[in-house]
Amino acid sequence: MNKKKMVTILGSTGSIGTQALDVVQKMGYGVVALAAGNNVTLLEEQCREFMPRVAFINDKKGYETLKEHLSDTSISVVTGEDALLECASMKEADIVLNALLGIRGLKPTVAAINAGITLALANKESLVTAGEYVMSLAKEKGVSIIPVDSEHSAIFQCLGGSDTKNVKRLIITASGGAFFGKTIKELENVKASDALKHPTWSMGKKITIDSATLMNKGFEFVEAAHLFGMSADNISVIVHRESIIHSMVEYNDGAVIAQLGSPDMRLPIQYAMTYPERTISVADPLDLLKKGTLHFAEPDMENFPLLPLAIDCFKKGGNLCAALNGADEAAVALFLDDKIGYNDIYRLIKGAVDNCEYISSPTIDDVIKTDASAREYVAKNASAK
Repeated sequence: MNKKKMVTILGSTGSIGTQALDVVQKMGYGVVALAAGNNVTLLEEQCREFMPRVAFINDKKGYETLKEHLSDTSISVVTGEDALLECASMKEADIVLNALLGIRGLKPTVAAINAGITLALANKESLVTAGEYVMSLAKEKGVSIIPVDSEHSAIFQCLGGSDTKNVKRLIITASGGAFFGKTIKELENVKASDALKHPTWSMGKKITIDSATLMNKGFEFVEAAHLFGMSADNISVIVHRESIIHSMVEYNDGAVIAQLGSPDMRLPIQYAMTYPERTISVADPLDLLKKGTLHFAEPDMENFPLLPLAIDCFKKGGNLCAALNGADEAAVALFLDDKIGYNDIYRLIKGAVDNCEYISSPTIDDVIKTDASAREYVAKNASAK
């Protein structure tokens, strides 16, 4: 009889985390730890349903409330960075799903790898900001990193264990976001509410804005390069509005292998959790006859300059992608609060990258400092014209 798989979910109240718990419930897995930001109500509901050993909440006030509300259970309620890293390191877990948002997911990624636990990675910032370090550490510790992003999961599946020496290029598909076909001039006065109208995916606000600017695709480009050990010259981005083909791999012999599926994040989440097995999905099956025609187009690098900026940062290396990511997190937050315009996002991120003090081989501390400096740049220059 197979042992019941035990999982830890970091970011359990977010979009990926809640869908991951759908998968956990479907698969009958056990939960070691749940970690969330400040959503006390939802985290308490999750704790009562899944009864983890530990519940982490980042919000100090929320910690007191959650601790009181769960006092009738055996669940240990914790807070603070050290406690988060301990959650990521709990060896009772067979797999840690890191779905934390932003740079705060980096240290938990490192903690899980150091603990020797298989990592299902949805926190792309871990690889965007410190990809060389993270991948080198995973190799050293013999830890598997299974991608959860739909595009990287697709590539992972298309490779099927094949050696990338036989691969000509990775082809990452992009929906094009809410503003496909628009010009910079047309985007001057758009609001966050416009950018949040994604054509196919239901995601969190930050990633939806990144999808609209194509920054998310830039991050995925960087992430793919690190995950699969490919150079920038061997990775392409293609716009595919229907989001049915999640990515492709072109082999040296000209064969192109694609992974297709419904635009439902529970598919790659479940694959990461059950790998190498495949089980009946909680998502609706794909019906190609209902979908009809599939379309493809080149990404517009001129009107969506964050994508080429991300690629350029990756090529130059060092800590530039850390600056890129930190500036993006800060700028998108300001845009969501209606404090800057849409086109200001690029202006501020480009400025932060240009003003970054370059470090060729950054440590984790260097990455964190670079992130903070980029955020400071954005804050100081947000009102500049």
